[in-house]
Amino acid sequence: MSSLTDIIFLLLIFFMLTSTLVRIQPFPLPKSDSKTVAAVSLVVTIEKDGRHTLNNKEISPRALERALTQKVREAKTKEGLTVTIVAEMGTSFDYVVSVMEMAARNRIQAIIATEPIS
Repeated sequence: MSSLTDIIFLLLIFFMLTSTLVRIQPFPLPKSDSKTVAAVSLVVTIEKDGRHTLNNKEISPRALERALTQKVREAKTKEGLTVTIVAEMGTSFDYVVSVMEMAARNRIQAIIATEPIS
């Protein structure tokens, strides 16, 4: 029984450490009352002016799909691989839809980051 506790404790530490490594640009996000929480594997940030970043590295929208495909190939499994879309409030929804379609073509989950309604 103690070995199971050790494994759970190690997993807890692992997820706590990896969750602090995720950095999201500080701009206003759309508000939502959704309580969905998902593991973050890849973060795509979209600013109002159409600039895209993948894991805090600026990238052109055309190169984004190639980069996502490469990240999927590098991953050992697609299970749990998630693209978190962080779109600045006021961003054209076309940009968000295009990233969601890229994720769908790569058969990975895509979620949209939002701020909770207070």
